[in-house]
Amino acid sequence: MTAHDAKTGDFARQPIGQFLDALAARVPAPGGGATAALHAAQAAALLSMVARYTTGKKYSDDADLVAGIIDVAEAERAAALRLASEDATAFTAVTGAYGMPRATPQDKERRSTAIAAALAAAAGPPAEVIRVARSLVSLAEALLPVANPNVITDVAAAGEAARAAATTARLNVEINLGGIRDEKVRSDLLGVLEQVDPLTERAAAVERSVRAALT
Repeated sequence: MTAHDAKTGDFARQPIGQFLDALAARVPAPGGGATAALHAAQAAALLSMVARYTTGKKYSDDADLVAGIIDVAEAERAAALRLASEDATAFTAVTGAYGMPRATPQDKERRSTAIAAALAAAAGPPAEVIRVARSLVSLAEALLPVANPNVITDVAAAGEAARAAATTARLNVEINLGGIRDEKVRSDLLGVLEQVDPLTERAAAVERSVRAALT
């Protein structure tokens, strides 16, 4: 990876070790939001892998279903990587807004307006991560009944990664809510947050089904 990739948060090209070094550093981003998105990307990759092991003559009856799962999982993996980069960029904008001058009443108002706008923008990527996570749990549910039994535990692993993506992303939405002035934006975000608990229950059900199949 080049230095430019590191600065722009190109997570699709960044080595894992370098990402973890950046995550551990005392810098504003990457942080929890990017981590949530990468949980989702890992879930998508696991589902693609299981689906690709669920091909050939033995699985021909479900070929169309499996092909569709691969297509969606690959699209969601790309979306998750994009959201990781967008989250890092958005959070950097938040720190920039907090650093604006506040010497005069006009400065304070401009700063307050900029912070509110930046927080609203920063809530966008993690809210979208929750959507991606919901999609991935649906894929896990669809893949589980037909999956190659030799890799069935990876369906559960994908569900757990999607669950981690959603719960981590929820925290990153919640921390921004208090400073968002736009009531429609707040209402929309609260609606997204309501989706997380049902999603986690569905992911847990996938895990239980897989563990039951192992006994």
